[in-house]
Amino acid sequence: MKTTIPALIAVVLMAMPCAAQPPPAQAQGGPAAEPAVSPAELQRLFDSYALVQAQQFLNINDEQYTRFLPRFMALQTARRQALQQRTRVLNEIRRLLNDGGSDDQIKAALKQLQDIDDRGDAETRKAQEAVDQTLDLRQQARLRVFEEQMERRKLELVTRARQANRAGNPNRPNNPNRGR
Repeated sequence: MKTTIPALIAVVLMAMPCAAQPPPAQAQGGPAAEPAVSPAELQRLFDSYALVQAQQFLNINDEQYTRFLPRFMALQTARRQALQQRTRVLNEIRRLLNDGGSDDQIKAALKQLQDIDDRGDAETRKAQEAVDQTLDLRQQARLRVFEEQMERRKLELVTRARQANRAGNPNRPNNPNRGR
């Protein structure tokens, strides 16, 4: 319980930059609009939530948690950065394909994608090993299960958010409530 309070403080501090920004409509003097949360902000909040939940799920004591926390954050960062770099290059490949890029350009982009995948795998593996050094065998196994559950929850939240967005936007082409 002693560690959950500092962890919650960390979550609040990480979320403060998001909450401190006025919604775009208010910043421009327009009417108050529903504040939009960027995918990066949502990811940060979800990562913070996972950090808080991990201590309880893994049954980590306070001393162990102080070693675990920065390493787990580094693991999340390594995964996120690899995914962002991969997405950027895939978008470039998509653009090359749509715009009739040369074979040499596509080949170079595919090579860059492979390099990102290799580097991301190595960095993620190294970060995972650092996290595992703070955990006993059963905690390591629990962490794998925990991460899978967190990923499933994230997908559920994204799905719900998309459904709510469709239901709340009557002009959206695929909205079943459109034209009613």
